[in-house]
This record gives sequence, C-alpha cells and structure tokens, in this order.
Amino acid sequence: MPPPLILDPAELDLSNPIARRPEIERAIPQRHEFAFLDAVVLIDRQRGLYAGYHDVRDDAFWVRGHIPGRPLFPGVLMIEVAAQLSSYLHHVLFEPSTFIGFVGVDRVKFRGAVEPPCRLVVVGRGKVLKPRRLTCETQGFVNGTMVFEGEITGMSI
Repeated sequence: MPPPLILDPAELDLSNPIARRPEIERAIPQRHEFAFLDAVVLIDRQRGLYAGYHDVRDDAFWVRGHIPGRPLFPGVLMIEVAAQLSSYLHHVLFEPSTFIGFVGVDRVKFRGAVEPPCRLVVVGRGKVLKPRRLTCETQGFVNGTMVFEGEITGMSI
C-alpha cells in the first residue's frame, strides 16, 4: 500500500513553473544528459514542501539500451531527479556557495513503470534542512499514480 501523499500532484499548477532550466542551472551544476530537473513548480518555505518535474523523452540517452523494445526510465534516474530537486530547494533556502552532493538514499520503493513519453512529477518535504545538510522525503508520480518513494540525503561537498 502506498504511503500518505506528501502533496497531491493534482493540486500543482504544472503550467506555471517558478523555475525552468536557466534558473535551475544557476542553482545546481548538472548539465547536458544529466540535467534531469526540467522545472520547479512549488517551493513552500514555511512547510518545507517542494515540487518539480522531468519530462521523460523517448529520445533520451538511456532509451536505446534500458530494455530494448520497451524502454523503462531507470529507477536510479528517478532518484536523481528527486536529488536534483532537493538540491534546488537547498539552494533556495540557503544560497550555498558549495555543492550539495547526494550522499544517501533510504526507504526507496518503486511502485510503477515509467515509460516515455511522460512527465515524472516529484514532490518532497524537508525533514532536516540545514546549511550543510538536508534530508528530504520524496515521491514521484506519473499521471497521478505514485511510481516511487524514498528519502534523499545531501551534504555540502
């Protein structure tokens, strides 16, 4: 049974992002094939909530080799989207001069296949939000269905 929703993705306005690639690139260093965070749609500083998305394309670098004939977005890349979004939250809250690196993932469960083309919406809640460390609960959705959940930890590197 899926856990309670951190945030219902149906409540998000995905058509009006607060940050797109140019703003995201000013906050986090991932580029080219590894720039997975396409937009940020919510940052709620008071409640530590945030949301964004990655558009899973059928011409992405992994499609050809990750299950030929039935491409499946790799679970590790779902977690990378969540890590990039969590890193963006940290930048907004603390504007760090150092890179927040992904140092841990816990309690991950994959609950559904993600097949291109689609939009993977990721929501999260900060559990620990400090200038040099963050731990966030995250969930990912496609068409309103939860496809993964997990906890992301990042540290200043």
